[in-house]
Amino acid sequence: MGMMIATNVAAINAQRNLSTTGTKMGKVLEKLSSGYRINRAADDAAGLGISEKMRSQIRGNSQALRNAQDGISMIQTAEGAMDEIHSILQRARELSVQAANGSMDTAARTSIGTEMVALQSEINRIASATQFNGAQLLNGTLVGTLAGASATTVGTVLNGAGGDATVAQLDVSKAQAGTYAISSTATSITINGETIALNDMAANSTQVLNWSATGITMTLVSGAAKTAANINTDIGDFGAGITVTGSGSAVFQVGANVGNTMNVSFNDVRANQVTGLNLTTWVANTAVQDLPAANARLTEIDAAITTLNTRRADLGAAQNRLEHTINSLGIAVENLTAAESRIRDADVASLSSQMVSNQILQQAGVSVLSQANQSPQAVLALLKQ
Repeated sequence: MGMMIATNVAAINAQRNLSTTGTKMGKVLEKLSSGYRINRAADDAAGLGISEKMRSQIRGNSQALRNAQDGISMIQTAEGAMDEIHSILQRARELSVQAANGSMDTAARTSIGTEMVALQSEINRIASATQFNGAQLLNGTLVGTLAGASATTVGTVLNGAGGDATVAQLDVSKAQAGTYAISSTATSITINGETIALNDMAANSTQVLNWSATGITMTLVSGAAKTAANINTDIGDFGAGITVTGSGSAVFQVGANVGNTMNVSFNDVRANQVTGLNLTTWVANTAVQDLPAANARLTEIDAAITTLNTRRADLGAAQNRLEHTINSLGIAVENLTAAESRIRDADVASLSSQMVSNQILQQAGVSVLSQANQSPQAVLALLKQ
């Protein structure tokens, strides 16, 4: 075999193999340092696509698990308030039984009636005040929605005069679904019998009117300084009611995909609402004024306790369902994570072996290249004469 000086094929071959080994070594080091077998699509295009889909499911299910936990907290908030309402009903029933005794005189019955009226008011207060993240839980409407797109849907007369005072916002999120009558005088606005006085307004100022009994809030703004009478003239004569829509059903997203939802109803438990506990409006001196009245209260309260039992049971069943959902989601996250790991994560043991192999090949390659570069010098011996 001849020997060539101009072209050192052996060195070229050694250099090519050394370059290939270096590339492999770089990929192995990248995988070991990142902890991932797939760092880019070129590493495993199909595996990357599969693992990214799995990651979507893992992260979606993890968030759904937290959603379900929030749903349980929401249910527990409502059920805790219902538990206290149950205690109030039991006390009201105890008072009714006491009033049904013939030893009670008129004064004693009135005293009993006074406490019963206070208990009924407390039921209504608890039902109206129980909220979770701004949602009303016990009035039958989680979040009220104005029937229309803006504050002007109160009626075409609202903001119709084109004056400097306007309704900037009408917040009905805390109101129960229904229609609310609205009227006004020169210096006040009344909604469902609750009257709020209008105050004079400075130029470019804001006035917030809050009807706490209905849960409606109106924000007024003025361009120029206005008296109360001017304000009402500017925003017009309220000739229409306020229509609020809404539902007492909460939709919990308990899965990673569209449609993985669960509906939970939070029903009205206000005392003297037909949709609630359906107790009549009690008046101190007539609530248990005689035996028939005391027996009537007993019948009403027994029915209310039955209604509340049913609604608490519904929430309890929903909580149990959510707890099973949480367990299922936890298992799904665990198994999907394991599957995604097998596709995406680096096998450190295997890569360590590859790294050692590549290190040996690198060292051998460097040595061989050095020898290949030295071999043409042997030709010089033939020229020494």
